[in-house]
Amino acid sequence: MPTLHIANGRVLHPDHSVTESDVLVDQSTGTIESVADPDPDPDTDPAETLDAEGGLVIPGLINAHGHAAMALLRGYADDKPLDAWLQEDIWPAEGELTAEDIRIGTELAAVEMIRTGTTGFADMYFEEPHVAGVVEASGLRAMLGHGFVSVGKDPEDARADMEKSVNFADQYDNLGGGRISTAVMPHSLTTVNEELLCDAVERAREVDVPVHIHANETTDEVDPIVDERGVRPLEYAEEIGLLEDGDFLAHCVHVDDEEIERLADSEATAVHCPASNAKLASGIAPVQAMLDAGITVGLGTDGAASNNDLDMFDEIRDAAMLGKLGAEDAAAVPASAAVRMATEGSAAALGFDAGRVEAGATADLAVVDLDAAHLTPEHDLVSHLAYAASGQDVRHTVCDGQVLMEDQEIQTMDAEAVKERAEEQAADLVERVA
Repeated sequence: MPTLHIANGRVLHPDHSVTESDVLVDQSTGTIESVADPDPDPDTDPAETLDAEGGLVIPGLINAHGHAAMALLRGYADDKPLDAWLQEDIWPAEGELTAEDIRIGTELAAVEMIRTGTTGFADMYFEEPHVAGVVEASGLRAMLGHGFVSVGKDPEDARADMEKSVNFADQYDNLGGGRISTAVMPHSLTTVNEELLCDAVERAREVDVPVHIHANETTDEVDPIVDERGVRPLEYAEEIGLLEDGDFLAHCVHVDDEEIERLADSEATAVHCPASNAKLASGIAPVQAMLDAGITVGLGTDGAASNNDLDMFDEIRDAAMLGKLGAEDAAAVPASAAVRMATEGSAAALGFDAGRVEAGATADLAVVDLDAAHLTPEHDLVSHLAYAASGQDVRHTVCDGQVLMEDQEIQTMDAEAVKERAEEQAADLVERVA
């Protein structure tokens, strides 16, 4: 069997201990064969070796909520609250998006994610067959879905949009050698009417895929539901059939104690997006309270238009820092919890058998180069991952046992050509919007 040998480094184990270990990967199955002392079986003849000397092998980071093609809108509209930002800038720009825009924007996002040690991501956007093509070519792992709304649309168009989401989820699930999974993705509880929400959830169950939705991102997503229905958003979500096994909710900023308990009692997960929530002044999610309640919490960047990067190391740091502010407790969301959110938590949210470096797990890995002033001295490497490391410290990126980046050179994409195309396409998009 073809074997990848990640040699001479240290490994971050699931209990967050660190040892000098080699990692052997069965490339035919894309899984980790063993994590052992640096003395590989002499009978093993690896097809490929990655040198991890001076580095730390960690699980590939997983970006559990985002809109990849919005990389084309990075820096396009800043310093506004969510509603104004959407209505004045983002929605008009999205109205001009073409399939080519989305393909090229997703390529740019893929380059950035591979470069910064992200091996898997969730995407809620448009023209998702083109996104799937980028995922397949880049070697990344992804949970994809067509996002749909009913606001501003006539009933026939809104229903067609919902059907598009269901049909994509049904047709593309488990493609790309199993690296592509899908979900039905209504935008939010306030941008999709109740009839379509109920139908979308029912259809998702029929085709056996989860549902992904924005929830409680701002008070403007909470107050209308409370005013019109007399219940909190997550009670409404449960009434229409959400919060089932596999469902995952983005943001969950404005959840109260009862909603935290409701989410904890369900089989759904939450995805925290601290940088986007901070930039749009949406609020600080009660992450420590959710963790204390036993909720599985993943981590996501949201789109690059509201972040403005896809570096999950930044997101880990923001999650830890803002978690302390929100709880008014320096011990809240410690380094280990923040790192777990970006690995095991996000993997659980998306249903990936990844997020940990151990035999049998999917071989989605990154090697962080520790030879930098900002990672010296090495008192606590988990602390460094949360508070000091950057995506620019990543040396190698591996997904499904295949090397996507070696010695900071992306192997599956022409990064310079992608950046050039994205620059041109973004300029053209802005001209169309004007």
